[in-house]
Amino acid sequence: MRQTFIVSYDVSDPKRLRRVYQLLRGWGDHLQLSVFQCELNARELVELRSALAELIHHDQDQVLFIDVGPVEGRGSTSIESLGQPYMCPERHAIVV
Repeated sequence: MRQTFIVSYDVSDPKRLRRVYQLLRGWGDHLQLSVFQCELNARELVELRSALAELIHHDQDQVLFIDVGPVEGRGSTSIESLGQPYMCPERHAIVV
């Protein structure tokens, strides 16, 4: 079952910051500066956490994973906003 996660990061080095951002672009939707929405199953969550663990310096950086629920259900409606409305990113299939 796929879960929706909010992944937020605070990385102190600009070079590592870019690498974390580029990695997360392949796993989810960029919502704000250091915030992504990722829909992951259990295996993908382990893979993403492992890849991030290799990029960051554990004594200087932080990555937070917030589980907001199943993709089918609460996970798709649990994000609310103040100010500009939250728009769920459009997904397009790319056939190679």
